[in-house]
Amino acid sequence: MFSDMDKVCNELRKEIFEGLEFKGEISDEKLEEIIAQKISDRSRNEYISLSDRVKLGKKILHSMRRLDILQDLVDDSEITEIMINGPDNIFVEKRGQLTKINKRFESEQRLRDIIQQIVAGCNRVVNDSSPIVDARLKNGSRVNVVLNPVALNGPIMTIRRFPDSPFTMKQLIGIGSLTEEVAEVLKKMVIAGYNIIVSGGTGSGKTTFLNALSAYIPSDERIITIEDSAELQIQGIDNLVRLETKNANTEGCNEITIRDLIKTSLRMRPNRIVVGEVRGKEAMDMICSAMNCGHDGSMSTVHANSAKDTIARLETMILMAVDLPVTAIRRQICSGVDIIIHLGRMRDRSRRVLEINELDRYENGDVIMNELYSFEEDEYSTMTNVSGSLRKVGDLIHDEKLRAAGIKL
Repeated sequence: MFSDMDKVCNELRKEIFEGLEFKGEISDEKLEEIIAQKISDRSRNEYISLSDRVKLGKKILHSMRRLDILQDLVDDSEITEIMINGPDNIFVEKRGQLTKINKRFESEQRLRDIIQQIVAGCNRVVNDSSPIVDARLKNGSRVNVVLNPVALNGPIMTIRRFPDSPFTMKQLIGIGSLTEEVAEVLKKMVIAGYNIIVSGGTGSGKTTFLNALSAYIPSDERIITIEDSAELQIQGIDNLVRLETKNANTEGCNEITIRDLIKTSLRMRPNRIVVGEVRGKEAMDMICSAMNCGHDGSMSTVHANSAKDTIARLETMILMAVDLPVTAIRRQICSGVDIIIHLGRMRDRSRRVLEINELDRYENGDVIMNELYSFEEDEYSTMTNVSGSLRKVGDLIHDEKLRAAGIKL
C-alpha cells in the first residue's frame, strides 16, 4: 500500500533539489522527466499505483515550480476566493459557499516561500517591516498578503480568482444581473461618453461589471486603465495603455500611487480613463481632474452600500486629499459624475444591479439624484432564491451627451 503521499513528496523533492544544485536552470519539461524517473525508482521498492504516480508527479511539480497545494485551487474555475489563514487553515468559496478544505502547508516557512514567489512575480516586496501588499497571479487573480506582526495568526493570504475569460454583458443578462433593456441603455451611455461610477460592497461584482461595461467603448478610442493590481481585462481596444501602482522598496525606488498615475495619464492624451477602484485621495484626481476636464466616458468603482452612500464616500475621499468646503466638493461630484450603477450581493449569493441613478443637479447643499432603475423582488422570491428584475423608475434628464453623439434612447 502506498505510504503517506505528503511524506514521499517531501523526500523526493529534497532528492531532486540536491541533484539539481549544480545544474543551473532547467526547463519544466526536463524537471518533469526527472520527477517521473524519481517516482519510477521509488516504485521499485514500494508499490505506487498509476493514478498515485500521476498525483505524486503533479504534487512535486506544483511544489517546485507552481504554487504548491494552492495550484489545484487556482486552476479550479468554480472557485472564486481562496483564503489562507496561516499554514493550517485554508478556506475556499465555491458556487457562493464558503468551506474549509482538507489541505495544509507543510510549515509556515513553506507558506512564506510561496508568498514571496507570488509577490516577486509582479515586482512587489513584502516583509516584516512592510507586512501588507497587493499583488496578482499570472492568470490575473488578485492577491492580498498580510504578514506578522500585523497578522497575529499569519501569514494571511487572500486570492480573488476571476473567470478565465471576462464575463460579457450577455452572460450577466443570462444570470439575471440585469435586463436586456437596461444593458442597451448602458451601452448607449458608454458610447456617448457618460462618466460612470460602479458601486457596491465587497464581492458584489464591481470589477466584473466594469469589465463588461468597458466592452461597449468604441474601438477607435485611446483608453488608459489605472489599477493597484492589474485585474481589468478590456478587450477589443488596440490603443490601450495599462498602468499599475508600485510600492517603494529597499533599493531606493519610490512609491508610485494611483494619484501619480492619474496625473501622468492626463498628459498621455486619453479619450477615457478607467480606474479599477478609487478608495482614497485619488478620488479628487479622478473626479476633479479626469471627469471634469474633458475625459468624458471615464469609469471607476467605489466601495459603498448604496448610490447615495457612494456620494458620501466620494466626498470623504476627496476631503482626505484637499481642504475644500463640502459644497464645493459636491458641486464637483455632481458636475463630473453622470451615472452611478449600484450592485449588491443578495441573500442567495447572486449578484445583481440594484439601482441606477443619474446625478441631476446640485441644490440647497445637496446632490439631487434621479433614479432611473431599481431592482424589485417578485412573488417568486423565497429566503433561499431571489427572483425579480430591474424596474424603470424615471427617465433620463440630461441627454445632452446622447444627442451630441446622435443617439436616442
